[in-house]
Amino acid sequence: MVRVNWSEARRHLQHSDSKLAEIIQDAGEAVLKPRNDAFYSLSRSIVGQQVSARASQTIWNRLVAASGEITPAAVADQTLESLRRCGLSQRKAEYLLNLADHFIHGGLGGAGWDQMDDEAVIERLMLVKGIGRWTAQMFLIFHLARPDVLPVADIGIQRAMAVHFNSGVRPEPEEMHRIAAPWKPWRSVASWYLWRSLDPVPVEY
Repeated sequence: MVRVNWSEARRHLQHSDSKLAEIIQDAGEAVLKPRNDAFYSLSRSIVGQQVSARASQTIWNRLVAASGEITPAAVADQTLESLRRCGLSQRKAEYLLNLADHFIHGGLGGAGWDQMDDEAVIERLMLVKGIGRWTAQMFLIFHLARPDVLPVADIGIQRAMAVHFNSGVRPEPEEMHRIAAPWKPWRSVASWYLWRSLDPVPVEY
């Protein structure tokens, strides 16, 4: 499947949307660099569900300290209680242990993601307890570097679109798609720049 060509995406976005061009200019030369670690990416996304970037980072740091490393085996060695002490809710602690089990015993570790289109990846991941569409979209952007993902349920994207494109009012999904139409086929890259417009060092999944 196609992966992001950052230079091409940047040029397209700068020429297609003057407001986004300003955001890109302010962001400097930084680019998204996938970690190439599926378990890390999904774990980070679960931790980041429905919390602020700052809270997510704090919890993640505690999880790293408790586990030593973020691997399926290391997380599987944790208990619900130890994960709760990191700041995770009961549900998220259960989700992380379940995710580790899927990687160790359920085949996610060798799922062949690169051969699946975006929707097939989303459908496969949503079979795992605790992974919804938003989490799967973070996986597409941050792990698989898929070029044209627009996560309309993401609070950061909603805030950034409100600030830069909608007079401070958070747009509805239909309006978000309309705003983002000129960014195709590089909406993942545009989303990354929108996150950076809110925080120069956004959480990366």
